[in-house]
Amino acid sequence: FCSQPLVDTRGTFLCSICLDVFTDPVSIPCGHNFCKSCITHHWDVNARVSVHCVQRFLTGDLSFTSTRSYQRWLLSSDSLCKEKQQNVKRDKLVKLDAEIQQKIQKRRLKIEKIRQSVKLSREDTDRETAASMEVFTALIRSVEEGLAQLLDFLEEEHNKTEKQAEGFIKELEDEISELMKRSAEVEQLLSTEDHLQFLQNLPSLNPAPPTHIWTEVRVHSSHEGTVRSAVAQLAGTLSEKMRKMCADVELKRVQQYAVDVTLDPDTASPYLILSDDQKRVKSVETQQILPDYPQRFTTCNGVLGKQSFSSGRSYYEVLVKEKTDWDVGVAGESIIRKGKVRLSPKNGFWTVWLRNGKDYKALAGPGVLLFLKSKPQKVGVFVDYEGGVVSFYDADAAALIYSFTGCNFNEKLYPYFSPCSVCADVLL
Repeated sequence: FCSQPLVDTRGTFLCSICLDVFTDPVSIPCGHNFCKSCITHHWDVNARVSVHCVQRFLTGDLSFTSTRSYQRWLLSSDSLCKEKQQNVKRDKLVKLDAEIQQKIQKRRLKIEKIRQSVKLSREDTDRETAASMEVFTALIRSVEEGLAQLLDFLEEEHNKTEKQAEGFIKELEDEISELMKRSAEVEQLLSTEDHLQFLQNLPSLNPAPPTHIWTEVRVHSSHEGTVRSAVAQLAGTLSEKMRKMCADVELKRVQQYAVDVTLDPDTASPYLILSDDQKRVKSVETQQILPDYPQRFTTCNGVLGKQSFSSGRSYYEVLVKEKTDWDVGVAGESIIRKGKVRLSPKNGFWTVWLRNGKDYKALAGPGVLLFLKSKPQKVGVFVDYEGGVVSFYDADAAALIYSFTGCNFNEKLYPYFSPCSVCADVLL
C-alpha cells in the first residue's frame, strides 16, 4: 500500500490510509509516512504486510527489495512531518481564532446597536410620554371646563325658573289679598239685617278685581337633551382641539430631526439657477451651458440636495410661499436623470406637487388628489429610513399633508426640488 503522500488543495500532506491530515505521523523504513494509529491498525488486521514500493531501504545491515513481503517494521517518529502538521494545525487555529474574534466583534457591534436602539426607544418613550401628558392634560382641562359650563348653564336655568315662579306666587298672593278684601265686604253686606240699608249699600260694593286665568300657567323647567347637546358640542370641540394638538405634537416630534440642506449644482437642470448660498432654486427660459455630468437632470427641471439620507430620521422645510407650481420630496440615488422623468415611488421618487396654484397631488403612482384646508406656505419633509416613511407637513398649520408608508429603501435618498414653471422659485 505504500504510495506517494497525498496532498490536498491547500498543500497539506495527508495520510494515504485515512485520507486526512496526519495525526501523530510516523515513518516506515521505505520513507513513507502514515498516522501511527492507521499503520498499526493496518498491521493488526493484516498479519503480514505486502509492500509494493519503488524505493529501496535498509534496516540494520540488511538490504530489502520492494517486491518482497515482510513482518512489521520498526516505526520511527517523523519529526519533520510532525512539525509541518503542527504548523498546519497552528495555521488552522490562527485562522479559527481570527474567525472567532470576527464573530465576537460582530456580536459586540450587535450588542451596541441593540443598546443604542434601547436608548433611542427610551428617548422616544420619554418624548411621547411628555407629549401624551400635555395632550391629555389639556383634554382633561377642556372636559372640566365643559362640565363647569354645563353646570353653570343648568344653575342659571334653574335660577330663571325660580325667579319666574316667585313672580307668579307674588301675583297670586296679591290677587288672593284683593279677593279676601272683596269677600269681607260681601260678608259685611250679607250681615246687614235692615233691608233698606242693604239696598242702599249694595251699589257701593266695589267690583271684583281683575284676575289672571291661571289654568294654562305652568312653571316648568325641562333639561331634556341639554346634557346630550352639551356633550355633542364638547365632543366636537375636543375633536378639533385634539386634532390640532396631536398635529402640533407630531410636527414638533419630527422637527427635532431637522437637518441643514443645500442644493447640489452638479445635479441642477440647465434651466435652473441656484443662489450663491445654494438655498434657492429658480427656473429660467434660456438654457444654460453647463457640463453634462451623469448626475445632472436634463429634460426634468429638477435639482437634488447635497445631503443624503441612508439611515435614521431626517427633516427639512421648503418655503413655497405664493408659488403656483412646485415639486418637493426625496429621490433615490439610482434614479434616471436624462430625458423625461416620471415621478413615482416605482421610479425612485417620493414627492408631492402643486399645479395651477390650487391642485395638490401626492405622486404615488397613480397620483392621489389632496384636498387641503389651507395653502401651505412652508412644506416640511420627514424621512424615516428604517421605518420606510416619507411624510409631508404644512409647517405653519402643523397639518399632515400626506405620508408614503411601507417603503423599502435600499439606497441613499436625496432631497428633490423643482420650481417647475418659468420664473418660479423654491427656497430652503
